[in-house]
Order: sequence, then C-alpha cells, then structure tokens
Amino acid sequence: MILDMIRMSRQDKDKKAMTKDRLIGMHVIDSDGNEAGTVQDIAFTVGKVGMTLILETKKGDTKEIPWEDIQAAGDYVILRPSTSQAQSYVSQPTIQQSQQTQTTQTPTCPTCGGPLTYIQQYQRWYCYKDRKYV
Repeated sequence: MILDMIRMSRQDKDKKAMTKDRLIGMHVIDSDGNEAGTVQDIAFTVGKVGMTLILETKKGDTKEIPWEDIQAAGDYVILRPSTSQAQSYVSQPTIQQSQQTQTTQTPTCPTCGGPLTYIQQYQRWYCYKDRKYV
C-alpha cells in the first residue's frame, strides 16, 4: 500500500503543465513513428472546447491537430492512431455490435437522469440539460 502511494506521488510529480513556450518548436511524431512536422502555435476556437496545435509539415504546409488526437507530449508530441487505423484493428462484428448498442440504448445523465448525446468530434457523452460532458 505504501509502495502504491509512492508510485502515485511520483506520477503526480512527473505530471507538469505543458506550456505554450515548451510546445512551440517540438517535433510531432505520427502513430507510425514518422515525423509529421513541428509545432508552430496553439489555437483555441471560439464556441468549442479544447485546443488545437498548429503544425508546420515538412512540405511547409500548415495543419491543425486537435488536442484529442495527441497521445503524449514530452520531448516530442506523439499523435494517436487515426480512427481509420484504430478501427482496422477491430473486427467488423464488434464495430457493428457497438453501433447497434449505441442506437438501441441511449445512456442517461448520472446527475439529472436526462438523455445523453454522443458528440463524435470529442468522442464524449454530453448532457444538454446540465450543459456538461459526462
């Protein structure tokens, strides 16, 4: 038990806020291990939750990466596998079964009991009644 507490305190100690100054200039690595580009800036979109990294590719193009697509950030920014890559690892019956489950059973909010709406962009359930993600 004490060992678990020490591990947790080390993990909390290792988690530091990622500042804009630290992110800018970092190399971005895609899920295949290839360099995707360099972080140029961080952006917020009015009316949306979350951040976006502005990335300059090797070709000099600008690309926007939503923060939800980032797996890790330390010495490098590592991107999550794209949804098409992730789905290719899942068998087709599993995908169909999960889609059927979502359409037949609408989850309810644990706070108010109202229906939740799945927001695909953020891959999270949202309660419009409470105006919050669950």
